[in-house]
Amino acid sequence: MPKDLVADGLESDSATPAAVIGFDGRMGKINVHRAVLIELDDWSGYLAAHSGLPGPRGNLELVAACGEEADASRARSLVDGGDEFETVCGLVAFGRLLGRGDDDHVELLHSFAADDRWRVREGVAMALQRACDDDPDTGFRLAEEWAGDPHPLIRRAAVAAVCEPRLLRDSGYARRALRLLDGVTAELARSPAATRASPAVRTLRQALGYGWSVVIAALPAEGLQAFSRLESLQDKDIQWIVRENRKKARYSRAVKTLSPTTATPTHQ
Repeated sequence: MPKDLVADGLESDSATPAAVIGFDGRMGKINVHRAVLIELDDWSGYLAAHSGLPGPRGNLELVAACGEEADASRARSLVDGGDEFETVCGLVAFGRLLGRGDDDHVELLHSFAADDRWRVREGVAMALQRACDDDPDTGFRLAEEWAGDPHPLIRRAAVAAVCEPRLLRDSGYARRALRLLDGVTAELARSPAATRASPAVRTLRQALGYGWSVVIAALPAEGLQAFSRLESLQDKDIQWIVRENRKKARYSRAVKTLSPTTATPTHQ
């Protein structure tokens, strides 16, 4: 799960972000928060009291509840207020609206994908994932567009958005995620060595360091075949990505699902 939204609060650039948000589970807690929010005119006090921040874990169920209940006006107010947690809540709400046909806030999502605050960047990835829940084609098309963006953090948002297991149950979308990862990784390999040490590129590399294993778990044969091509690249950052993905339990399980004749060998 991408240390953006869990370690210190909401999750991180090192694992799958919105996997923890609870759209597929924890619905009881989410619905309790939704019921409270519906009755409130001003959400700020409630969000501050229940955000879980500062603390070991941000309240992702509350983020999810806000994402479901905030209309466009409320979402904009949450984002414009400047509070980090409220901004995340507002962004996820914009993701829900995007999935329902409202694309008026795509540029806003794009701008926050490169925000200095890592939790806010996670909020954008979760927003795209929330859009995909209702309209996967819209969410994936936006991620594919962002995958070609010159800014490494925008590309990172694209990677984080599609590398979510619940979005890859359909093999067609899993293949789209695989193509996106392949393209972003190839672009990283082509980038000048002088740019590799920048924090933005490091953050992108972190996302690629877990994202491949997520897609391989969804599409083992095709994913491992594409992944094997990375092993031959004499590039220290690509080799780091290969090593990090091999550490993931889901990667090992994917390898085991294939017989020796179909699985592409990987060096341990």
